[in-house]
Amino acid sequence: MEKRRLGKSDLMVSKLGLGCMSLGTDQKAARKIIEAALEEGINYFDTADLYDFGENEKIVGQSLKEVREKVIIATKAGNRWNDDKASWRWDPSKEYIKEAAKQSLKRLGTDYIDLFQLHGGTIDDPIDETIEAFEELKEEGIIRYYGISSIRPNVIREYVKKSNIVSVMMQYSILDRRPEEEALSLLNNHQISVVSRGPVAKGLLSEKMLEKASKSVKENGYLDYSYEELGQVLTALKEKVAGSRSLTEISLQYNLSHPAVASVIAGASSVQQVRENARAVKSEPLTQKEVELIRSLTKANKYEQHR
Repeated sequence: MEKRRLGKSDLMVSKLGLGCMSLGTDQKAARKIIEAALEEGINYFDTADLYDFGENEKIVGQSLKEVREKVIIATKAGNRWNDDKASWRWDPSKEYIKEAAKQSLKRLGTDYIDLFQLHGGTIDDPIDETIEAFEELKEEGIIRYYGISSIRPNVIREYVKKSNIVSVMMQYSILDRRPEEEALSLLNNHQISVVSRGPVAKGLLSEKMLEKASKSVKENGYLDYSYEELGQVLTALKEKVAGSRSLTEISLQYNLSHPAVASVIAGASSVQQVRENARAVKSEPLTQKEVELIRSLTKANKYEQHR
């Protein structure tokens, strides 16, 4: 699988990354999915301390132990579980970020984290203090590089201006084109890579289309699409763009067609899903004409909230 450079770092990440959140807590089943990902040429694995109270990091670390030097492990911090484990709170303080990195290191069973990401963030955070934490972790050799996971344009601009982030993870898909207006060009101009998540928009951009619609989507639509509009746009994408290709293939290739995007992170709860996603990413890229057609059929959504 083709690899792309992550920002100005020396990390070369596979065009498809495995989002580990949906692996579950059955170690045997999770390991099979991770092994299938490795077989397909995926070298980029994304987890977080929040997933399954840290169990996810343990499973990922254990499963990748034998190939540690050949893979890129990304994790995240900033969401802190409350004592009752029923909810979490946001804590981007220097003290917490540094401690969280050390705890992740233990759970992953490794000597370093390739990419450490802030798991969210608001404009009211002590951003300078958070950056200081990341820079110190780099100096201490605990992390190699850092990035943020955010869809807030104002937060992204602050980190671009003040920090040495190499990546921004953000939700991006054919149905959620919000990053195109305010983030993608800015990041590309500063040689900061985008790692896109949610490429199939909660399954709506898969072959099952509206069969995957949740109760909420049926009642409220998806972003600025009503349920009725979703039906029309998905049908148009299938008929006018996809043809014999799958919608998943078109969706992943659409994200990868933007020069700012280094890798698309897709979750998988089965080996079959990993193989399908890998096949989609290894397929023919979209032509410029196809990209333009997709844009003409869909909305150029804008960030109304998250300012």
